[in-house]
Amino acid sequence: MKRVVPSVRAIVLCLILAISSTRGYSQSISSGDGKWEVGLGFGPMFFLGDLGGTAGVGKRFVKDLDFPLTNLGKSIYLNYYAADWLGLRLSLNQGVLKGNDAEAPNKGGAEVDRLLRNLSFKSSVIDVYGAVEIYPTVFFEKYEEMKGKLRPYALIGAGMFKFNPKAKLDGQWVALQPLRLEGQGMAEYPDRKQFKLTQSEIVVGFGAKYWLKENFYIGFDVTHRDTHTDYIDATSTGYIDPNLFNTYLSAADAAKARRLYYRGLYGSAVTNPGNIQTFQRGDPTQADAFFSALLRFGWRLNTYGDKLQRRQMRCPSFY
Repeated sequence: MKRVVPSVRAIVLCLILAISSTRGYSQSISSGDGKWEVGLGFGPMFFLGDLGGTAGVGKRFVKDLDFPLTNLGKSIYLNYYAADWLGLRLSLNQGVLKGNDAEAPNKGGAEVDRLLRNLSFKSSVIDVYGAVEIYPTVFFEKYEEMKGKLRPYALIGAGMFKFNPKAKLDGQWVALQPLRLEGQGMAEYPDRKQFKLTQSEIVVGFGAKYWLKENFYIGFDVTHRDTHTDYIDATSTGYIDPNLFNTYLSAADAAKARRLYYRGLYGSAVTNPGNIQTFQRGDPTQADAFFSALLRFGWRLNTYGDKLQRRQMRCPSFY
């Protein structure tokens, strides 16, 4: 005769089996199930551009990071796997980028010029990108107990991002793009076009996933964005004649622009203000970049289309 098991005991047993199950690590994610994943990511986001940086001449990537200016980045992912070794990613990301010359160390090198320049900014950034993920170790997995558990990957893709650089003035954050601080869009500087606040990016990165369960993983993800703008920090080239602000801006904006375009501490500029235009404000030879280093959590969206798989995953019956 069939014995009825109390529902609470059955539910608890199902949860224990689901948590402790190691089945499916070696299951192909390109089979009938598990082609789709969703994920979340949290971690620091770093700016790489003209402002701030470490000692010496400005460098690329991690050698020029300002760790005190680190802010939390957040990401959501949707992945589709065409094969074990090939994934397609769509990602939406948000964070805040900052740069501050005052954070540069004073070691008597090239960084002193940045300290004297004394510029700073922050910008909220939202980006969306699509990327291809490559899982090379799939071809070398030999041990059944490790198949599919640990999956390092590399990725490459492209996307778009939106930003809006601001600087602090009298305790308020002021948007810099409308102020044309480097003469953008002014007839006197025809080579300086007004920059758009939505730009394209090339995305490259690497990371790894470790599957704790058949449908849940943790991992890390380092994703670098090479952009096609040098104005994430609203700094790219040289100083301009401040009298032009009165020509192109309202009286209120012109007053703000005159205070924000030059915030330097150069002694010669105090004794001879005309010297300001001879100083370098930014480096137009390199576009800005940013990257994130995120801790990821992901879930595989199984369909359980196979009848055997459905039987193996459902709660047992007791007789």
